[in-house]
Amino acid sequence: MKTIRLTAAQAMVRWLANQQAEDGTRFIEGIWAIFGHGNVAGLGEALHGARDVFPTWRGHNEQTMAHTAIAYAKASKRRKVMAVTTSVGPGATNVVTAAALAYVNRLPVLIIPGDVFANRAPDPVLQQVEDFADGTVSANDCFRPVSRYFDRITRPEHIITALPRALRVMTDPADCGPVTLAFCQDVQAEAYDYPESFFTPKVWRIRRPEPDQAELEAAIAAIKAAKKPVIVAGGGVIYSGAEAALASFAAEHGIPVVETQAGKSALAHDHDMNFGPVGVTGSSSANIVCEGADLVIGLGTRFQDFTTGSWSLFKNPARKILAINVQAYDASKHGAMSLVADARVALERLGAALKGVRFALPDAKLKSEWAAAKAAVKAAPAAGNELPTDMQVVGAVQRASTPATVVMGAAGTMPGELHKIWDAAQGGYHMEYGFSCMGYEIAGALGIKMARPDADVVCMVGDGSYMMANSELATAVMMGVPFTVVITDNRGYGCINRLQKHTGGAPFNNLLDDAYHVNPSAIDFVAHAGSMGARAVKAGSVAELEAKIVEMRGGAVPSVIVIDTDPMPSTAAGGTWWEVGVPEVSVRESVRAARVKFEENKQKQSIDG
Repeated sequence: MKTIRLTAAQAMVRWLANQQAEDGTRFIEGIWAIFGHGNVAGLGEALHGARDVFPTWRGHNEQTMAHTAIAYAKASKRRKVMAVTTSVGPGATNVVTAAALAYVNRLPVLIIPGDVFANRAPDPVLQQVEDFADGTVSANDCFRPVSRYFDRITRPEHIITALPRALRVMTDPADCGPVTLAFCQDVQAEAYDYPESFFTPKVWRIRRPEPDQAELEAAIAAIKAAKKPVIVAGGGVIYSGAEAALASFAAEHGIPVVETQAGKSALAHDHDMNFGPVGVTGSSSANIVCEGADLVIGLGTRFQDFTTGSWSLFKNPARKILAINVQAYDASKHGAMSLVADARVALERLGAALKGVRFALPDAKLKSEWAAAKAAVKAAPAAGNELPTDMQVVGAVQRASTPATVVMGAAGTMPGELHKIWDAAQGGYHMEYGFSCMGYEIAGALGIKMARPDADVVCMVGDGSYMMANSELATAVMMGVPFTVVITDNRGYGCINRLQKHTGGAPFNNLLDDAYHVNPSAIDFVAHAGSMGARAVKAGSVAELEAKIVEMRGGAVPSVIVIDTDPMPSTAAGGTWWEVGVPEVSVRESVRAARVKFEENKQKQSIDG
């Protein structure tokens, strides 16, 4: 057997560079790195030696560079991924939030944090977490509950088995998610005689599981027996590449489609069978259809509470759930009839068995009435000095958009408003709303643009999320990756302030004026973004915003447009109940009144789905 002597870090990098996607390109496109004493000497040297065949990019924050990698995977439909390496200690634990985001959203990312010395000779080293009762614990054990696969590399030969296991998870449509390989820093530098065959290029294909025949027959019978079915399209439709199959299946059988946050843009907004967004941030058209449906067909959705209105949305007493999902865990939630299969394959098999079966579509007025409601809240405001609403800002971005526009966001006001009222072209929507992580937005926009360089990426972010994590704007400038950032400055956490008031609370600690302060906040977002090298301007009106988006599109670096908005209004039309705990006991009448409404809505909730 021919061998080659390499350090463990050199062998890891060489192996990663030789793993291929189905199109023949690198499956792992490159690695984001912030070096420290836990990875600079081992992995850092190995990456330097491979820099011409395996790109290394430098981030400004470990969490946000991981967000960039995750957004890249999402925008690539999980067909290509990125890796992330950090030092031991705080560099590693900074990534735990991003790992949780990837875990919840079922998105692949390879996390390679440095770890303590396997030989333990210099213990305790700088940044080492010492467990008084367990000598094997390190800070990287924080990754265990938010990793689909976790391993600690304590010998150089461990990578021979650990690396294939890691990619098996990241390419498995059911188990897909973050992988953590904690890499002891002394082991990174140790040499070993690796078999040359270990580095033979390999193509990783994403399998398409076929349905079990008995489950398929039960699903066919359930659809045939239905009178008013509806398809709830989730992110699994997009990851499967099932958009065309869904459009064809829905049209042929007359089954309306409603969209979750992850499934939005699987069908274009104006597709005949698209009845709009569903749930708490949904449209009246979609929610009315779902309330009366006797068969809810979940297609690639995990039935998050925003989708189901905390399981109060589907009101038909005869209602059944058919859950089509590649992951059996998601397919069996809330007593659903499960069909474990790839979304595209399932639609093909069901379609073949349902020839001639067609249902009466819901009243078309539902769609036209919702379109009118959207248009009203997105319309430009009349002349005057009043602050625009976030919905009017969305309208300006919509009017300035092109068929290539991909609008994205993650937390605060924008996910709800964009899900409700944004008219997405197919593939024109990217929302991180599984974890709804503040700070994902700018880093995510960078990842989307790297995955889809021809897209017109527009990042919608509130001032609160921008302040939480903005440093990868400097990275995007440095790398020459352009996109548009629209910062809506409502001077605080406007979305949570509205929720606080809705549940009877007093405005407290959300808007900056309602938080403890000695001096009023006066953040100059234009100057801040400009200091990082972005082209930054302030829009004094919705009309000016619309013009600036068009004017600044196509630059060589990111463009940032700031506009002041009113934190109070939101789209009143559409939506449904969402369970948020309201105190049973309060001295405040407004809280007691909110509790009464809470208990009324709890009566509408179906615990078994």
